[in-house]
Amino acid sequence: MVKTPPHQKLLPPLENGDRLNRYEFERRYNAMTRLKKAELVEGIVYVPAALRFRSHGQPHGRLITWLGVYESSTFGVALGIEPTVRLDLDNEPQPDAVLLIEESCGGQARLSEDDYVEGAPELVAEIAASSAAIDLGDKKRAYRRNGIQEYIVWQVFDQKVDWFYLEEGEYVSLPIEAEGVIRSRMFPGLWLAVNDLLAGNMVQVLAVIQQGLASPEHIAFVQQLSKQD
Repeated sequence: MVKTPPHQKLLPPLENGDRLNRYEFERRYNAMTRLKKAELVEGIVYVPAALRFRSHGQPHGRLITWLGVYESSTFGVALGIEPTVRLDLDNEPQPDAVLLIEESCGGQARLSEDDYVEGAPELVAEIAASSAAIDLGDKKRAYRRNGIQEYIVWQVFDQKVDWFYLEEGEYVSLPIEAEGVIRSRMFPGLWLAVNDLLAGNMVQVLAVIQQGLASPEHIAFVQQLSKQD
């Protein structure tokens, strides 16, 4: 039987509502080897309940499929699923997805020696049950303050996708264009057919992003990143 070191016996488990700084949060999180996800948002610990399929797992999979197509065709861009992100002393979230420009290509985030994201990824996406979720409250404020350039929130029950862009220190909504598509400003060619995503029509979602990847602005973006590498 392996004995627990005395200092670990005194370490309390993470509980919803705990108020901690990032360093204490990490100490407790690392000690709870069976805990798969916990977040620190504005100094408060959130340990999510088990995730349901249609309200989270399936939308999450579709979001990752869309972003993964973009990553696969865009040099210098990296996609992460639920990575720990060290934003500041009071915030260490695990977003459902992050899309970042690699540091060598001029990105604003970096990977630490222990393989965590440090700083603000260029884009973060979250799956939320509804507008009442933390994703549109404290987490949104923390993301804005730390300079995350674009923030996508898919509200599953409300059948709504919000896509925010950081402009002069505030989040503003990117417009849905006439053809029902939202186009990223940070990642040229990242186009989303919103209504098709909400309807589960992934064939059309993927067809639209392929159009974005073939656009002149995406080609120019890839050339720009390759020059910085």
